[in-house]
Amino acid sequence: MKSGTYNGKDVPSVVRQAITHHGDSREGLVPVLAEVNRELGYLPAEAMAEISQQVRVAASQVMSVASFYHMLSTKPRGKHVIQFCDSAPCHLVGGAEVWQALQNELALEPGETSDDGKWTLLTTSCLGVCGVGPVVIIDDDLYGNVKPDQVPGILARYL
Repeated sequence: MKSGTYNGKDVPSVVRQAITHHGDSREGLVPVLAEVNRELGYLPAEAMAEISQQVRVAASQVMSVASFYHMLSTKPRGKHVIQFCDSAPCHLVGGAEVWQALQNELALEPGETSDDGKWTLLTTSCLGVCGVGPVVIIDDDLYGNVKPDQVPGILARYL
């Protein structure tokens, strides 16, 4: 397998480090995938092939796990990942308007990444913080009780 780099990081080295940290057993597969995803920004095919080989799990199983978990991505995501809760409780308290404001500001549809690679816009089911809906998560930052007119200011924090 030809060695590549993603986001300036050597794929085999990132995979080896994750496996060293979490082990080379099937039980460590999800944590290994999560660490590689975090380090590279997503799970390129080369990384998944390397993980398959080192953990001794069929490539199809690695892909199945990688595509099952929302926290993992098999395609590049933007520098900032926005997750919008699209559950009923958030919509009942104004979520549809917040969602529209996000789409208007970013000119993105769900699952898309901006051409400049800055933003990825995702919808997700309940985030477990219904008491402060509508909820938006950007990277690791949670924003609750969001109003549509707050969206430009929230996004400006990441410029």
